[in-house]
Amino acid sequence: MAKSVKTIGVLTSGGDAPGMNAAIRGVVRTAIHQGLKVKGIMRGYAGLLQEEIVDMDSTSVSDIIHRGGTILYTARCMEFTTPEGQEQGAEICRKHGIDGIVVIGGDGSFRGAGKLAALGINTIGVPGTIDLDIACTDYTIGFDTAVNTAMEAIDKIRDTSTSHERCSIIEVMGRNAGYIALWCGIANGAEDILLPERYDGDEQALINRVIENRKRGKKHNIIINAEGIGHSASMARRIEAATGIETRATILGHMQRGGTPTCKDRVYASIMGSKAALLLAEGKSNRLVAYKNGDYVDFDIQEALNMKKDIQEDQYEIAKMLVR
Repeated sequence: MAKSVKTIGVLTSGGDAPGMNAAIRGVVRTAIHQGLKVKGIMRGYAGLLQEEIVDMDSTSVSDIIHRGGTILYTARCMEFTTPEGQEQGAEICRKHGIDGIVVIGGDGSFRGAGKLAALGINTIGVPGTIDLDIACTDYTIGFDTAVNTAMEAIDKIRDTSTSHERCSIIEVMGRNAGYIALWCGIANGAEDILLPERYDGDEQALINRVIENRKRGKKHNIIINAEGIGHSASMARRIEAATGIETRATILGHMQRGGTPTCKDRVYASIMGSKAALLLAEGKSNRLVAYKNGDYVDFDIQEALNMKKDIQEDQYEIAKMLVR
């Protein structure tokens, strides 16, 4: 049975991602257009439990679509992983008249969203993570900006690596997912791409390729290393010791989370936020907005969380052919 919703909340949870502000804007303005009231919940589930809740109107989201980060701020909240914290969150929603919530975040955020839905608060999830690791969707808010930020940084590192005839190991984010590493490896013409989903730990093979590349006349060697593998600094020391080639490690880190969102992240996030508000207006709950095969669709949250995602084998095989 669809449940009527009059007031919705919106929060961002987990790691921030460029485009989250566009999604917030999409939620707020669409909800108002549908005759709903909107409340912003600051600092994710932590802010919900602390009752950091503010009224929002159309002007609350003016001039934010181009800004990185999230105007609602974000935090991780261990307390909300407990049944007691979840019950408290649902009670606070009822206290403030919030009968529906849009949760913008990653898989951990969606587990919390599913618990709120089970406790009677209509809940819709929107995938906001630079990692692109949500299985039910081909797109997650922030990935496009993050991968472009990393790509531009790696281009700059290549220049100095060539000047000094170095080997450069560049570590990109992504937690245990290798999508940023794979895309940058292809886009930056890397000599090696190390992905958590595929790397077998054979460092000697990596060393051999660095030596072979130098013999073939290559003046630099770019290795893209995913965060899920890590240990870039110690890897660089071992490669330099084994090859005699000066080797440097660069960890790009949280610069990949910041910056002006790309057009794609602004547009897709706006549409996803709007779709989430429309689902709540229809009385829907426990759904996750996704972009799949060119369409905006929605899945049951638990069904979405149960899905598994892996690097596409054809992309990986093409990457291996191109890095020669």
